[in-house]
Amino acid sequence: MRIGEVAALAGVTPRTVRHYHQLGLLPEPERLSNGYRDYGLRHAAVLARIRRLTELGLGLAEVRGVLADDAGLELVEVLEELDEDLARHQAAIAERRARLAELIGQAREGTLPAEGPVSPQLTRLLGALSPSSSPMAAKDRGHLALMDTVLTPEDRERFFTALRPISDDGDQLAKVQGLYERLDELADADPGDPRVGPLADELAACMPDELRELLDGRAMDTDNGFGEAFLADFAPAQAAVVRRMVRALTEGRAR
Repeated sequence: MRIGEVAALAGVTPRTVRHYHQLGLLPEPERLSNGYRDYGLRHAAVLARIRRLTELGLGLAEVRGVLADDAGLELVEVLEELDEDLARHQAAIAERRARLAELIGQAREGTLPAEGPVSPQLTRLLGALSPSSSPMAAKDRGHLALMDTVLTPEDRERFFTALRPISDDGDQLAKVQGLYERLDELADADPGDPRVGPLADELAACMPDELRELLDGRAMDTDNGFGEAFLADFAPAQAAVVRRMVRALTEGRAR
C-alpha cells in the first residue's frame, strides 16, 4: 500500500504517518524500486493502535512507552494515570459548574454584584453595602474586586473575614458611607486641606482589629509599585488621606 492508502485505512492523514516516522513510533517500510514506501497490514495495525491510544488522551511520548512494552504493563500504568487525571478534571468541572449555577441564580435574583463574578466572600460584603451614588464607594468596590482576584484563596478568606465586622454592623456601615461622602468632598481639594488629618484618623479608627492584625508592613507600604499605583487612583487630597491613614495604622502597630 502507498502512504495515502495506509493512512486512509487507519483513519489518519499522510502527514500524520510521516510525523510518526520522524518520532520513531512507526517503523519505516521497505521501499519499492521506484522509491515509494510499501506499507503492509502490520503498519496499518500499528497506526490504528496509535490512533486508539491518542483518542483516549495519551500523549505521543506515552504512546511510545506503550508500544515499547510488549507485556502491557506500561499501558496499565498509563491508563491508570490517565483515569486519575480525568477524575481530577471531572471534579474541577463539577466545582466550576456549581459556581456557575450559583452566579446564574444571583443574576436571576438581581443579587449579582456589578463587579461580578466575584468570590462568595466579597459577594456577601458588597451585598451588605447599601447602594450608593458616591464615586469613592464605587472606587472602593473596584479595589475590593481587585484584591478578590489577586489574593490567594487563603489570604482572600482571611481578608474578607477581617472585614466582616463592618458588614455585620449597621452602624458601622452607615459610618463607612459617611466617610465615603467626606472623601468625595475632597475630590478638588488641596492636599493640605485641614479636613485631611481628621478624616484620615477616623478612617484608621474605623479599621477592624482583625484587619489591622492581618496587614503587615509590606501590605501597608505606599512607596512600592502597587502603593504608588493605588495612590495615583485618588485625587491629591484623597491620596493624602490614605497616606496619613496608613501612617497612623503603622504607628499604631508599632506601639
